[in-house]
Amino acid sequence: MVLEKKTTMQLVCFSHLSWKFVYQRPQHLLSRFTKDYAVYYIEEFIYSTEEDGYSINITNENVTVIVPHLCNSIKEVRNETKRKEIILKNLFKEHSIQSYIFWYYTPMALAFTANFNPLAIVYDCMDELSAFKFAPPELKIYEQELFKKANVVFTGGNNLYKAKKAQHHNIHSFPSSIDKAHFKAARDNQEEVADQSKIPHPRLGFYGVIDERFDIDLIKQAADAQPGWHFVLVGPIIKIDASTLPKNKNIHYLGPKTYEELPSYLSGWDIALIPFAINESTRYISPTKTPEYLAGGKPVISTAITDVINPYHELGLVHIVQNAEDLVQMATSELSMTDKSEWLTKVDEYLSTISWNATWERMHELMQNEIEANPNLLTDKINQYV
Repeated sequence: MVLEKKTTMQLVCFSHLSWKFVYQRPQHLLSRFTKDYAVYYIEEFIYSTEEDGYSINITNENVTVIVPHLCNSIKEVRNETKRKEIILKNLFKEHSIQSYIFWYYTPMALAFTANFNPLAIVYDCMDELSAFKFAPPELKIYEQELFKKANVVFTGGNNLYKAKKAQHHNIHSFPSSIDKAHFKAARDNQEEVADQSKIPHPRLGFYGVIDERFDIDLIKQAADAQPGWHFVLVGPIIKIDASTLPKNKNIHYLGPKTYEELPSYLSGWDIALIPFAINESTRYISPTKTPEYLAGGKPVISTAITDVINPYHELGLVHIVQNAEDLVQMATSELSMTDKSEWLTKVDEYLSTISWNATWERMHELMQNEIEANPNLLTDKINQYV
């Protein structure tokens, strides 16, 4: 008897972020894509003493994470792109990657993927990477090339969509979303985490990456103005000199935490903060922490980030401040409030309209539309007989 078997297609993602770094948009989405694809997450190349190759780790979400490495004793830089391509081709051969989609977070990967033939190309433009500290100067050139090659483009927020929409015919905005159940647990958690338990209240907290986007002066000025308040900062410090951070006794740096731990920290705060500087690196960001804080039931005070103002501030869910004086005034008002039930009802009504599941489903639909429209996708690439 002859049976028809539908083989699993592969989704190959090229990212500038380590899978282990911070659990955010790529992890939320690609973990869900494992329902329909064999997902390969290829991190940026690193240098090592070993010969050219790659290491593999399969995550709990069944994502195959590839860390490719180049031998640092080979000095022929002009051949580096070709060496990367060879490593990738070896990976494809060894894992029988034949019917695949390319998903880009970094346009820089175009340098060594030009000679491959994916069924479709997705560009998930989650940030304006060219505005970030240490961004390679050629990134904008590669992004323009990627816009030409991509079948569909997603953006990480509405403001970024407005900036990019004229560059592609099939572009869609997908702002940061939420795993509500995960963060809603913060509302009921009664146990204090050890390194936060001895910090007095009131606590104003932040979790996320502390880098050039973080408004150091805002936090210092607010901490100076209110020495009885305690500012809890959770997350890795990167791309900035840690010695430049304020050392007030009421500012507490607790370091990076896992995604699973975040609700426990959030539950112990009185107010959640989004203290980003207003500069080129934050112009187009859509902070994932905004709906996460709200799901945890915490009042949120943010600087004037466009994608926080619209929709969160305009819906009356988040306070916007311009400076430390505003922050102190707004926090003082929030700390005096005892009944937040009306606000929480509005929060839950809005959060009921968004989820990472809904985002993934819509993205998948758009991708499928492109695959079906691709003349290179032949029936024998997705169906085999055994």
